[in-house]
Amino acid sequence: MNEKLFLGGLLLAGTASAKQAAAQTAPADSTKRPNVVFILADDLGYGDLSCYGQQRFRTPHIDSLAARGMRFTRCYSGTTVSAPSRSCLLTGTHSGHTPVRGNIELPPEGQYPLPEGSARLLQLFDEAGYTVGVFGKWGLGFIGSTGDPQRQGVDRFFGYNCQLLAHSYYPDHLWENDRRVELADNTGAVPYGEGTYAPDLIHRKALEFLDEAAGEKAPFLLFYPTTLPHAELIVPEDSIMQRFRGRWEETPYRGTDSGPAFRRGGYCSQEHPRAAFAAMITRLDHYVGELVAKLREKGLLDNTILLFASDNGPHMEGGADPDFFDSNGPYRGYKRDLYEGGIRVPMIVSWPGHIAEGATSDTAVAFWDLPATFAEAIGSDIRLPEEGISLLPTLEGRGEQLRHETLYFGFMELDGREALCRGDWKLLHLDIRSEDPRYELYNIREDPAEEHNVIDRYPGIAEELKALMRASWRPDPAWPLFGE
Repeated sequence: MNEKLFLGGLLLAGTASAKQAAAQTAPADSTKRPNVVFILADDLGYGDLSCYGQQRFRTPHIDSLAARGMRFTRCYSGTTVSAPSRSCLLTGTHSGHTPVRGNIELPPEGQYPLPEGSARLLQLFDEAGYTVGVFGKWGLGFIGSTGDPQRQGVDRFFGYNCQLLAHSYYPDHLWENDRRVELADNTGAVPYGEGTYAPDLIHRKALEFLDEAAGEKAPFLLFYPTTLPHAELIVPEDSIMQRFRGRWEETPYRGTDSGPAFRRGGYCSQEHPRAAFAAMITRLDHYVGELVAKLREKGLLDNTILLFASDNGPHMEGGADPDFFDSNGPYRGYKRDLYEGGIRVPMIVSWPGHIAEGATSDTAVAFWDLPATFAEAIGSDIRLPEEGISLLPTLEGRGEQLRHETLYFGFMELDGREALCRGDWKLLHLDIRSEDPRYELYNIREDPAEEHNVIDRYPGIAEELKALMRASWRPDPAWPLFGE
């Protein structure tokens, strides 16, 4: 396979829904509402893109998005691991209130489900007559549960339902809506890594969705929550991998290549983990370039909002080496930390004619702001949680941008962790359920790397933030951070 990865393929099946039929008879000006392509990377760190400082490889297509739009330097994910971060994003609530607050596995396959009707980001598009396609990793409820994508405003879903099974890039199956799609060439005697690379197949389906959407009168949302560059570290043996193999000294990773965890959460072995990591992000960059090229080919690019972000900070799993790549940039911490490196993520937004080219913003924003932002951008009057703030004034450079008084983050694992930001101050509450819980206080403007805990110097500020922190957590029996 050469570096021009994909063109063509099987068309998605299905007939027009009642919603689509209604959209085709809507007034002509309804088609002027912007389309949206939202690309969400998995475990991509703040420093993993060259437009955010990556030095060991380049991401030219994503950099081009930044050159044509706005790059945020203080965007926070929902929290520091996948499912609750995505719950914050889709529901418009922070992690002290969001319905999914941890990565809990449930039978038969999948995670704790979103309550029915809670994915407001998707539903605001659905109710506005958009065609909604989701291609990638879901992880918010098994098929048939309340968290099923089709019960959350999604017209077309293709990808992994379960994020544990998404640890494998060569899975034995994926899902197309409620139909299990068997990947026969990934089983049997075929050597692991020589069958169907799931991100390639998912990407092809997303391109097909754009082909179909271009022929419809209804606008569309393409939500593209890719698994790249989450561990495991593996890509097909094409020119991208060959470009990086041998470039750096490597320590082989010995993983799970057989047994019960194989394709069920374990990560495969990798002789060249650094090369594989760089190749995975380079492949993601090519995907972004192909999505943009498809929009341009179909005449849709000038009326499309393109957003790129990551669900949390960089991982240290499967042989990954975030320190070698400086994946968290200037910040302390990784995935599962609530230091800045675990929750501060890249976010780029492009919208021709609305967002100035090459713009940057240091406004403190969070995932739960995005439903409100999109609602204003497409003229939706859907009722949303009050936690989110529309970022459209910042994006369009007009009017006064409302700002958060506080930003709260919670994490259920590792004895429980919390963080709360107010202005330049950040309070962390760590090891909450242990015998020795502790607080730390940082001024992240003066000390962005969180190297100097100043809680003893500013006890009054710490006490104020403690009270705000405790008020930010809404008790829920399913998620007992404090042993409620």
